[in-house]
Amino acid sequence: MRKPDRNVKRRSRYLVAPVLALSVLFSGAGGSSVMAASDTKPYDDRLMRLSEILGAVHYLRELCGANEGQYWRDRMRDLMDAEGSTALRRAKLTRAFNQGYRSYSRTYNTCSPSAQTAINRFLSEGSELSDGLLKAFPN
Repeated sequence: MRKPDRNVKRRSRYLVAPVLALSVLFSGAGGSSVMAASDTKPYDDRLMRLSEILGAVHYLRELCGANEGQYWRDRMRDLMDAEGSTALRRAKLTRAFNQGYRSYSRTYNTCSPSAQTAINRFLSEGSELSDGLLKAFPN
């Protein structure tokens, strides 16, 4: 098994802070009854992509020996607590997370340089998505 890249751990911290900030930001969002009734929000596509990334990172980091336990699943749970205002939204977020997890579990059986590259790209994309959401939808 390949030794985990130290830079990956450092980069993962950059994704965590925005995800937590999003969960706080969106926990108070959605005051409009029209938005609540339609159960969709203008940032849903980005939120679903972020959920998918969290699922993929959860699988790949474990595969590559990060020894983080349920860390990424817990970040997803934080996001769901903030954004999963209805059963339908929670189901959509869960489906996106599981899709990311399953997709990469079919692709990678061992930690390879390609898996490490995927982790780095996901951490970067997730951080960009989180930052973009925070800027586009300030509290």
